[in-house]
Amino acid sequence: LGALCGPHGLDFVGGKLWFTAEGAKVIGSYDPATQRIDWVLGTGQDRTHMVYVFPALTPIITTNVTSATITFIEKSTAPAGPPPPPNAVGSAQSGPRPGGPAGPPPRGSRMNWTETVIPVGKGSEGFDVSPDKKEIWVANAQDGSISIIDPAAKKVVQTLDANVRGANRLKFTPDGKLAFVSSLGGPDLVIFDVSARKEMKRVPLGHGAAGILMQPDGQRAFVACTPDDYIAVIDLKSLAVTGKITAAKGPDGLAWAVRK
Repeated sequence: LGALCGPHGLDFVGGKLWFTAEGAKVIGSYDPATQRIDWVLGTGQDRTHMVYVFPALTPIITTNVTSATITFIEKSTAPAGPPPPPNAVGSAQSGPRPGGPAGPPPRGSRMNWTETVIPVGKGSEGFDVSPDKKEIWVANAQDGSISIIDPAAKKVVQTLDANVRGANRLKFTPDGKLAFVSSLGGPDLVIFDVSARKEMKRVPLGHGAAGILMQPDGQRAFVACTPDDYIAVIDLKSLAVTGKITAAKGPDGLAWAVRK
């Protein structure tokens, strides 16, 4: 990525790979068809870490660990300025327009991106958007809390004293009823009842955990037990560990690979 140092968070939406670059304080998108980065946007926040892109490619959500914030990024249009000079970025001669990968703006206008910075807890890192897209839950590793954000209002509406210090990832179950929080600072996977806003169960995993992957049919979850070099298999009905998959050293991020 050249100057875009510190790549971390990934999301694949709309045929593009979206990523964060912590060292450059940016997010961007990579087009596999052209094998090039086709869009970059700065956040101005420290350690822009994880990214979630809505299906319509707007809004885009990031957590910023050291700044203790999330960034809520929305696409809009603004009045067109003077035409760019030949060979400038976005000109007809240079290729992609600066509006981003979602297509050209309407005639007489240009693409614009509005960023709303929302303060949350210290060490904001793992987060997820509820399946109905009505809530964003952010796990704050340093103070052990969970910030609940209303995307429509773009503000924190509740903070849970969740006792999840060292929280690494947070994921909703496919039905949205439960939220799983893994921690590299403790031995347990912590499960929350979403509607009741309270802890439901702690599942012992070993010496810590990181990445969480939900099976789309709602039957199982997979949790990367980083210090112990295995993947724990969680039954989503019994909420118990039903198996372990041996992995290489330090497993963390998990994703589905679909064969076509």
